[in-house]
Amino acid sequence: MESGIWRAGLRPPWQSVHALLLFPVTLIVVITVVDLRTPNDIHLGPALVIAPALTPSIAGPRSTACIGALAVGAQIFIGIHHGGIGTTNHIVQIITLSVLVVLTIIYSALRERRQAQLAQVRNVAEAAQHVLMWPLPEQIGTLRIASLYLAAEDEAQIGGDLYATALSDGAVRVLIGDVRGKGLPAIGEAALLLGAFRESAHRHIPLAELAATLDQSITRYAAELESPEEEGERFATALLVEIPDRDPVTRMTSCGHPPPLLLSPGHVVTVPSLHPSPPLGVYSGADHTLDVFSFEPGDTLLLYTDGVVEARDERGRFYPLDDRVARWTDDSPEALVHHLRRDLLAHAGGRLGDDAALIALHRTPAERRRHHVRGDTLRHG
Repeated sequence: MESGIWRAGLRPPWQSVHALLLFPVTLIVVITVVDLRTPNDIHLGPALVIAPALTPSIAGPRSTACIGALAVGAQIFIGIHHGGIGTTNHIVQIITLSVLVVLTIIYSALRERRQAQLAQVRNVAEAAQHVLMWPLPEQIGTLRIASLYLAAEDEAQIGGDLYATALSDGAVRVLIGDVRGKGLPAIGEAALLLGAFRESAHRHIPLAELAATLDQSITRYAAELESPEEEGERFATALLVEIPDRDPVTRMTSCGHPPPLLLSPGHVVTVPSLHPSPPLGVYSGADHTLDVFSFEPGDTLLLYTDGVVEARDERGRFYPLDDRVARWTDDSPEALVHHLRRDLLAHAGGRLGDDAALIALHRTPAERRRHHVRGDTLRHG
């Protein structure tokens, strides 16, 4: 199978490395030839150190040692050609080059070890992400789904933002949330909230009761684990959405979470009316209001965390999600998420200050009569 892949035009990694190693080898040959053709009072031999110094960026310590040995050999050959290696000048050049080559080999070994550790961390992060936050299906019920998760911490792929879906009695329930904090320290609360949602979402209980159940879980967790100094600091915002398979009237309950955006064909973006309750874990026993809006076939519902809209550019301006997303209302969920990822990172200079998550839910066409539920229009194309 592998040979078939290589015949298809993809080169195995070792061939690419060997091709790149031709550059330092060629550099050694060129420096040696030029030095041999110059007068004896011009010394280009010290420039040979460039070749082994470049090798760690191409290959590992063994290849670096081979290139270094070739460079030292070339320096000895140059010394012999210019009057013998016994002269003080040539001895100093050979010793200096040898020392630099040894240091370069040590650096290459440390670099390779660091890369191996980094690869292991990435693998662990990917495994933890799949265990904690299961990948969303591309299709569930009447919905096509695409999602995006951007962790703020370097080399982390999970953090305090979360999302999940569940099927319940002819409807899809969606959770998107944001635990206080970011990156790895917030994973514990995120895991708790996801576990509570997965345990309760399939039950045939109203959405407001589901929010109350999640609130109780966060409150109990905070009471058991938070220290006196952290009192009142463990909480999470959450948005629960229930989308029936055969009814455009969609329900949602917000616990301190920003409202979704409803994208309709023709560059129309609306914000469904929302009456949020306090975040989960802030006030036990809070009433959770149920809001409804019309989510028609052909529309896309965009759920997001505040890490998206609070991303700042170099002038401190927030990311204008509602204006930017109006460009792509007619795109598929996958294309929409792709555009938003690229645009968001460009706005923030390639680095976010907080975890960010997005879910795009596209309702597939169905022969249903349109129901109109009041929303606040942001932009019309």
